[in-house]
Amino acid sequence: MKSEEIKNLFLKFEAATSQLEGVECWSARELQELLGYSKWENFEKVIQKAKDACKNAGESVENHFPDIRKMVEIGSNSERAIDDIALTRYACYLIAQNGDSRKEEIAFAQNYFAVQTRRAEMVEQRLLEFERVKAREKLSQTEKQLSGIIYERGVDSQGFAIIRSKGDQALFRINTQMLKKKMGVPDNRPVADFLPTISIKAKDLAAEMTGLNVQSKDLKGQLRIEKEHVDNNIAVRTMLTNRGIVPENLPPAEDVKKLQRKLDGDEKKVLKETKKKPSKGKK
Repeated sequence: MKSEEIKNLFLKFEAATSQLEGVECWSARELQELLGYSKWENFEKVIQKAKDACKNAGESVENHFPDIRKMVEIGSNSERAIDDIALTRYACYLIAQNGDSRKEEIAFAQNYFAVQTRRAEMVEQRLLEFERVKAREKLSQTEKQLSGIIYERGVDSQGFAIIRSKGDQALFRINTQMLKKKMGVPDNRPVADFLPTISIKAKDLAAEMTGLNVQSKDLKGQLRIEKEHVDNNIAVRTMLTNRGIVPENLPPAEDVKKLQRKLDGDEKKVLKETKKKPSKGKK
């Protein structure tokens, strides 16, 4: 395809998008024309193949192919409603994948929606990584606050380390060293740096509960605070296991420090690219 044809198709596909309940979508009737199908009946067969592919992928067909009605002009300034389908970006991608790739429009759409879908996946992945980094930061803050609370109640840093270790053992049912070995965590690194987000949040919740109860119950001394922390971790573990989540059986996640460096690098790259763009109004 020539560069001009690609630009024209890109503009047409961009112009055809609309919003349905806040979700970007395309009208199946309009996509039919964009993809070069003259008959709706032929295009419906492609849509059905795409629906089957969506179902086989474990996605909800109703979420990606909701039926709607569309008003079309029939002459004399009058309109009538016809059946239509609101297609998400993912639905359009599946339709393009199941269309006749000999058509230039289909070939373009396969790449257009593949890039768009990949972009959405990248955004989703980055959000998950960002959430995990923030959860780890929150856990560090909570543990720092807890350390300060119990220091005022007669527990030094060594005692706090023991309390925290006993809490981990209650949450994961194995001691810290065994957990590190199971997850492949280096001896000189905190196990929390390699935990999945839900486990980090579980530790954070238990630590928050301990900090609150130590103050509200006016607990003093290492043994009483240790028992409180162990009980809270057991409670959090029970909540998780009741929902079928066994903390020690979850796979380790990527080193959170590497994720942080990656996110920081992305931000620097964006800033660098932004600075390269000429300011509006300047020659």
